[in-house]
Amino acid sequence: MPNTKNIDKYDELTEKLSRAKAIYFTDYLGLNVGDMTELRSKFFSAGVEYQVAKNTIIKLAAKKHNLPVTDDILTGSTAIALSYDEPVSPAKVIKEFTKDRDLPVVKGILLDGELLPGEDCKKLADMPSKEELLSIFMRTIQSPLTKFVSTINGPMTKMVGVLNNLKENKS
Repeated sequence: MPNTKNIDKYDELTEKLSRAKAIYFTDYLGLNVGDMTELRSKFFSAGVEYQVAKNTIIKLAAKKHNLPVTDDILTGSTAIALSYDEPVSPAKVIKEFTKDRDLPVVKGILLDGELLPGEDCKKLADMPSKEELLSIFMRTIQSPLTKFVSTINGPMTKMVGVLNNLKENKS
């Protein structure tokens, strides 16, 4: 018979999994309290929720949403990073955090209903964010328009220059 604390945790996790665009399963065992606090702070700054959960509760909550979570991911100590907006932001935080440390280790990534191996975290971290992609797109669109406008203005500018030269020569 499950206790009310676990039932509440299950309900909370089920709701969070339904909203998450990306879920990163990590092994945090070995991080001291200071490192864990720093990691949570970095996740919070990136708009990512990071929490420790029991493997059984994660498995049941994932099963409710038909998420393909395997048993090899849910072994040992597990903490999950839930991203509701930007799917690559947890990968960027983990990459930055693991420059100085070996932990946390990414066991798996659930992205758009597809389970990716933990090694793909580095690839995702190197991807540009949504804002970066939009700025690249806008620059790409803007460049031909800028060239077009300068091409159209070129003859007018030359004509004004010729008229100014005529005016100076006549006066």
